[in-house]
Amino acid sequence: MMDEKKIEHFRKLLEERRAQLYESMHRSEEEGREAQTADSAQDIADRASSAYQKELLFTRSTNERQFLRMVEHALSHIADGSYGECDICGEDINERRLEAVPWARHCIACQEKLERGEVQQPA
Repeated sequence: MMDEKKIEHFRKLLEERRAQLYESMHRSEEEGREAQTADSAQDIADRASSAYQKELLFTRSTNERQFLRMVEHALSHIADGSYGECDICGEDINERRLEAVPWARHCIACQEKLERGEVQQPA
């Protein structure tokens, strides 16, 4: 179990990351709107470049939303008092791991098992 000072440290890290993600998502939306309005009266090369840019923005936006869900999940665990516990085995996640990846849901051993397909991600 972590002390309140550590929990507050991780809360701040996660809230800062959440703010960065919201800002980045907003920029992606704006860039997408700009790309949408620039489509008229373009030659085929410009349209292809525009389509590529839109696809890139869509992929970035999708990744940001998934990342935001992980950050929100970690913040919800802080709120309910279970932050730092592995979602699979319930053991404490090493604090050094949380420093590197504050949104980590699993201890290293369970993460490795997930990556090898030996266990399933809990709902």
